[in-house]
Amino acid sequence: MPKAVVMVVDDEEGIRDTLSGILDDEGYEAVTASSGEEAVRMVKEASPDVVLLDVWMSGMDGIQAMQELREISPELPVIIISGHANIEIAVKATKMGAYDILEKPLSMDKVLIAVDRALEKRNLEIENKSLRENLRKRWKLVGNAPSMVQLREQIKLAASSNSRVLILGESGSGKELVAHLLHDNSPRAGRPFIEVNCAAIPQELIESELFGHEKGSFTGAFETKKGKFEQAHNGTLFLDEIGDMSLTTQAKVLRVIETQEFQRVGGNKNIKVDVRIISATNKDLAEEVKKGAFREDLFFRLNVIPLKVPSLVDRLDDIPLLVEHFLETFAVEYGQQPKKISPDAIRILQRHTWPGNIRELKNVLERLVIMTPQKVIGPSDLAMPDAKRADYFALNSLKDARDMFEKDFITRKLEENGWNISKTSDVLEIERSNLHRKIKTYNIQMP
Repeated sequence: MPKAVVMVVDDEEGIRDTLSGILDDEGYEAVTASSGEEAVRMVKEASPDVVLLDVWMSGMDGIQAMQELREISPELPVIIISGHANIEIAVKATKMGAYDILEKPLSMDKVLIAVDRALEKRNLEIENKSLRENLRKRWKLVGNAPSMVQLREQIKLAASSNSRVLILGESGSGKELVAHLLHDNSPRAGRPFIEVNCAAIPQELIESELFGHEKGSFTGAFETKKGKFEQAHNGTLFLDEIGDMSLTTQAKVLRVIETQEFQRVGGNKNIKVDVRIISATNKDLAEEVKKGAFREDLFFRLNVIPLKVPSLVDRLDDIPLLVEHFLETFAVEYGQQPKKISPDAIRILQRHTWPGNIRELKNVLERLVIMTPQKVIGPSDLAMPDAKRADYFALNSLKDARDMFEKDFITRKLEENGWNISKTSDVLEIERSNLHRKIKTYNIQMP
């Protein structure tokens, strides 16, 4: 592991020698500069991780040197060394971004503690920056289909506003990704992004989840808890699967939208919040309104900016780009070289109907990355009905070819109809019992 580099900048040779000797003994690599001008010249070559900088030096003083060092390397931690007479200048340096101040005469223990902590802070900042970059890669809208180009432009326009957005699309098509992009490109980026899956939380708990509760408000409420609205203050609240929210909860959410105020469950104090609401659903909310399952007034409130996420089957030409993106992502995640995929395998993926959309494709590729030992993924690795179609003519018997085709055909129709047996039997014009028998005979794996 490479040593951390600490630069000591002081015009007193004795201090430079003492500090560099102690730092070397403690396992650091110490470099020294006798003036601010020399430090500025050396910083690019030495690439220090921390700088110990004297304030009072002839020529370029510590304040000016610090300004120039931070311009070259904005994240470089600078520890100021100051005499008692220079405290005012040192405080000024701290306001400019200095990490710490050490007074002369120097305590070597304090020097080492300050260097240790400055390095820890720098490493955390580097780690956080890396995590943010990885998150940006994760929330990337991949695809060049016209529908995706249009969606990308709509996200850019909608993100800059504070208006409510309703994201529509099939399950697994990427609605959550769109919500993240709207937040990350908005003035609220850096503020909380809080997500609630309205379909995953039992109806008796959804109000406590959204609005929080006071201690003792119901059995099991052993302490006061902030709800998602409160947690999302000044940020974004993403209500996923909003179409599954009960009418009672819908009424309360509508009131919060109108007033930006609410009360915790069991409380009587109004809590005011500033929250941007983004919602998503795979249902046709207009139809839900007609059926009485969704409030019309809430629908109009949420549907200020509607965004439609296309299903994967409507943009099959994007599959090569998506495959490349996911293979690279999983290679990083599992610490291996990215696998390649053959053109024949890509064509098979493009013939699939993808009822599970992007989520299904991602799961297939993750399995292939883990379970395929060779570097190139071919048709035989896919274990999908389409992958076997090229083998029909390799069979000797008509019965075997017919059985293989029938299995593929039934599997495809089951996928197209969401694995609904009754619907598929109607499409195939056979009895349900007959379809069940064929599924068992051909060992078709139902999800």
